[in-house]
Amino acid sequence: MTIRYEFDAKPESGTTMPVADGIQWLRMPLPFAIDHINLWLLEDDDGWAVVDTGIDSKVSRKVWKNTIDGVMGDKPINHVVVTHMHPDHVGCAGWLTDEFKIDLWMTRDEYLLCRILVADTGRNAPEEGTGFYHAAGFPAEAMHRYEEMFGMFGKFVAPLPEAYKRLIEGDRLTFAGHTWDVLVGRGHSPEHACFLDAERNLFVSGDQLLPTISSNVSVYPTEPKANPLKDWLSSLRTLKASLPEDVLVLPAHGKPFRGAHERLDALVDEHVIGLEKLLEHCKEPRRAVDAFPALFRTRITDSKLMMATGESLAHLNYLIDDGELAAETDDKGVTWYRSRG
Repeated sequence: MTIRYEFDAKPESGTTMPVADGIQWLRMPLPFAIDHINLWLLEDDDGWAVVDTGIDSKVSRKVWKNTIDGVMGDKPINHVVVTHMHPDHVGCAGWLTDEFKIDLWMTRDEYLLCRILVADTGRNAPEEGTGFYHAAGFPAEAMHRYEEMFGMFGKFVAPLPEAYKRLIEGDRLTFAGHTWDVLVGRGHSPEHACFLDAERNLFVSGDQLLPTISSNVSVYPTEPKANPLKDWLSSLRTLKASLPEDVLVLPAHGKPFRGAHERLDALVDEHVIGLEKLLEHCKEPRRAVDAFPALFRTRITDSKLMMATGESLAHLNYLIDDGELAAETDDKGVTWYRSRG
């Protein structure tokens, strides 16, 4: 696979740099293994539209205040646009909309699911969740960690406004004097919005298309039989048909790049190969936590166990729906997967 980075440089953490006329790249720090998210500031004659917001934290709010007082100058923020509901994208959206009395633009599934997840803050882990991870093969210490972490989502997300502007596939938005077509992807999240400026050949991809990593595609306790990998692969193929080959991709993580078609092909191939390896691996009965060697090149640490389990279940459910894998739950409530062949 060949991708071509557009810029040798990148902004320092918490600062901006221009990437096109009227578009600033804000590199917002994150306190995670992926230590940044790229936010896109679209300038118009009378203000700014911002795409994605960072987690809600003292650090993020300070960066926003410095940016507003600095590169954004005298012009107000008029719109907050969020690609999807993960905390690094939506975290400061509620604070920004409340602080500046402006509107929030999201797809319906992302807005509603975010409201639900924020409402879990302070609750105990439900039986559906503990049963889900027990069936996947979690040991006692991992179950305890899940119970402790349940409800953490809302700690990184400011309360969303009670009303929003709905984004829909096929919408045409006018921001910063240019038209942006809304393209929706699924699998990483339920209704992920991306934005294509066909005139200038620019694509704000969020997490739907990243230059060096594949976004997590997971099954969660709320929908244990879901098949998000089918949605993800379909979305990647649809996106390839919708994008010019030489479009400049403005991703949520990493650096702006060209080579979208090659990268989309590589993402599909990565999962197809993983499915083939998993099918071979499951010639002997396996639990979800036993699937890791077929799908991941590195050892899964405790901090990555839940994400890795969700991704393993996404691949297992795909193979079950395809008729290539069978699942049986033993008398202890643990599910075992075995290739039908």
